[in-house]
Amino acid sequence: MKLTTYRFRLKDSACRVRLRKLGFGVNDIWNYANERNAYQWSFRRKLLSAFDLHKLTAGVGKEFGLHSQTVQAVVDEYCKCGKQFKRPKLNWRSRKRSLGWVPFKAVGVKVSADSVTYNGQTFRFWNSRPLPGKVRFGSFAEDAQGRWYVNFVCEDLTPERQPTGKEVGVDMGLKTIATLSDGIQLSRENLTRKFEVKLAVAQRARKKKQVTRIHAKIKNKRKDWNHKQTTLLTNEYDVLVVGNVSSSKLKKTSMAKSVSDAGWADFKTMLSYKAIRLGITYLEVNESFSTVTCSVCFTRSGPSGLSALGVRTWGCSSCGTSHDRDRNAATNILRSAQDIVRRRESPCL
Repeated sequence: MKLTTYRFRLKDSACRVRLRKLGFGVNDIWNYANERNAYQWSFRRKLLSAFDLHKLTAGVGKEFGLHSQTVQAVVDEYCKCGKQFKRPKLNWRSRKRSLGWVPFKAVGVKVSADSVTYNGQTFRFWNSRPLPGKVRFGSFAEDAQGRWYVNFVCEDLTPERQPTGKEVGVDMGLKTIATLSDGIQLSRENLTRKFEVKLAVAQRARKKKQVTRIHAKIKNKRKDWNHKQTTLLTNEYDVLVVGNVSSSKLKKTSMAKSVSDAGWADFKTMLSYKAIRLGITYLEVNESFSTVTCSVCFTRSGPSGLSALGVRTWGCSSCGTSHDRDRNAATNILRSAQDIVRRRESPCL
């Protein structure tokens, strides 16, 4: 069964006070579990299990206004993090700032058209789209601006996607977010440069809240655009092959601002999880020499290096074919994946 998370922003600004109070309760439960686990380890060199912590925290939800299922979810998350990081003692949660996270299970909430009732408290949200199936679990979460959201994890009952039989190579770029091997270019808006004047004015005036709002606006616009483009790709193609471009290698160059604004990592992450959800193929391959290699005769004769980035078209010195730099790279990226598949399928000699 597929599960999908749907996020809705809460309407009532007054809910911040109530949810932060619940968030502090989550902090206290986390810290209590941390303290008991550290105590157990110091004397017996043994960690408490989730079952043990459930017994120790039974009934404490009433003191903090939390549902019993929320207390169990916090304990489960604590134990999961303890196993993941292999530490008997995790970081303490602050008493001055809530964790900004209140988990719940389906039995602990009642969901209507535009509101959710949790442990006797009702919170209204902007209902931008209907929930496709039954709510399994979820959480209330706070962002950097102090805005609260409710996240529902639902059963995904959407019909299966019909195969298209298409495969494509994707070359990530700065001028365009991506160029496909079939010639399609996905444009992008240079958001950082668009808002840099407003951002500079707010920073000089030391208006921290305004700076935070501008950064959040840039992030939300970029995320919305990436969602639209990745949805288009996953609906259109059965096989998506992307070059393993690394933004960290370019962050110390003059292109650092453009690289950061492009959001390559988020774009590839969205492509990856949407491909998994739809049951299509997503691959990342080594894109070394993909720009300078002729996709017709495979001769490495194209312009190379950072100084040659302004050269958008070039002709092969061997076969004379004229290439668009980005489309040629996307074609080579696709061919690399096809070569890998052929080598795997070929019988061993």
